[in-house]
Amino acid sequence: MQTINRLEDLRNAVDALKIGGKTISFVPTMGALHEGHLTLVREARRAADHVVSSIFVNPRQFGPTEDLDAYPRRMAADAALLEAEGVAILWAPTVDQMYPDGYATNISVSGVSEVACGAARPGHFDGVATVVCKLFNQVRPDVALFGEKDWQQLAVIRRMARDLDLTQPHAGNIIGVETVREASGLALSSRNQYLTPAEREQAAQLSGAMRRAIAAIEGGADVTESLDTMKAEILAAGFNSVDYGDLRDAATLENLFAWDGRKARLLVAARIGAARLIDNMGVG
Repeated sequence: MQTINRLEDLRNAVDALKIGGKTISFVPTMGALHEGHLTLVREARRAADHVVSSIFVNPRQFGPTEDLDAYPRRMAADAALLEAEGVAILWAPTVDQMYPDGYATNISVSGVSEVACGAARPGHFDGVATVVCKLFNQVRPDVALFGEKDWQQLAVIRRMARDLDLTQPHAGNIIGVETVREASGLALSSRNQYLTPAEREQAAQLSGAMRRAIAAIEGGADVTESLDTMKAEILAAGFNSVDYGDLRDAATLENLFAWDGRKARLLVAARIGAARLIDNMGVG
């Protein structure tokens, strides 16, 4: 595996991988890798001839009071994991390489960015859309893979790719991979490292509360009442607060106050201890 820190070197290495019409799949990450990331890499190996992954903790998607400085960084260990999975190139740019002196461009995706986490974290998805667009232009992949755990992020990236007519990758080649969970049902996340053992047990109850709400909604129960019950269960499990718990259209993220059978997602963000955890599940 080549570990590359300079954009010119990356472009040359990608060109070499593409010789003979070979294809590239791309898995962007912020590091602190876990089995969810490695699952993306394994799917990426099936999707193309070569896999490129990136590790970049993007400062533009963290708010002024968020955990940028505390976000776990373990480059050597992460690189070893990616190499063991057969990744061809690890792109690990510095902040100065990604945002050189005088950088002045920002991408904002209306609509899907403005609800749920977008409402709670102003500017977050502008930072996501901007860095992902830059990464796409740098790596020029045929296929890109993202975890479905952050469903809103996936929706934002797909909308950005459609609206900007991106071709590497085309919006249709931005693939969502099902959330990987612990045996308890807790969605894997780099921020799970913030949980104490007791909090981890409490956090595992989030997915159960979500599944019960989905069963009620699919069974014809009132959406608002089902979501209120779910939020009460989450708080009773030991969470400090629930930022949101919404039923939304799977594509547009329109808030659904009644379910009409369309493909939808139940999206939740809740805080426990030092961690803000997000999760989502399909409805219908």
